[in-house]
Amino acid sequence: MNLTLKIWRQKGPQAKGKIVKYKVADISEHMSFLEMMDVLNEQLIYSGDEPVAFDHDCREGICGMCSLYINGEAHGPDKGVATCQLHMRKFKDGDTIYVEPFRAKAFPVIKDLVVDRMAFERIQQAGGFISVNTSGNTQDANAIPISKHAADEAMDSATCIGCGACVASCKNSSAMLFVGAKVSQYTLLPQGQVEASDRVINMVTQMDLEGFGNCTNTGACEIVCPKGISLQNIARLNSEFLKASLKG
Repeated sequence: MNLTLKIWRQKGPQAKGKIVKYKVADISEHMSFLEMMDVLNEQLIYSGDEPVAFDHDCREGICGMCSLYINGEAHGPDKGVATCQLHMRKFKDGDTIYVEPFRAKAFPVIKDLVVDRMAFERIQQAGGFISVNTSGNTQDANAIPISKHAADEAMDSATCIGCGACVASCKNSSAMLFVGAKVSQYTLLPQGQVEASDRVINMVTQMDLEGFGNCTNTGACEIVCPKGISLQNIARLNSEFLKASLKG
């Protein structure tokens, strides 16, 4: 395939960015989107130009770092996959593809397509954990009875990879789906009950401090989520937050 790429270029957080047009040729439909970006960068380096900065790590749809906004969609036109799992067979010869970073106040652009998503890490640090007794007298996890339904739901919530597609696709740049998933994975299990009230209050407080918007239930976050995280997690987050607030 021969393609036209229109890519956001920005030298730094304070620099003014712009869309720059590039041409790439002989792209195989079997390539992943990031492999196609590698081809472009090799072309740019060969010609003496600066390569396009984009984030990636595992390229297996697990780490969430590869997040890109492609033709107006978080992670591109395929469903249930991260950018690294998007393949070029989703495009046609002669296509023009727009590639941009995720846009949100809480995700400032570092360079080109790379954004700073440390806001998610700070929300996690505020309460996305359980305090475990590591003194040597720990209780065997298998000794704590957990229903299969609760375990399955907790696992479904825990599959969130923190990519930020929910934020990028939300008109309010809300992080409610992310926070809801992280709260839910503990709320549904007995191990998470001890710190439940502090956890949800602290994580929601940090979310607001980071500058994320409020949820207005448009559902775009669930649609673009590569792991299919359900809106039920937002409902659970609201319920847990209300209970914790009334508890004082």
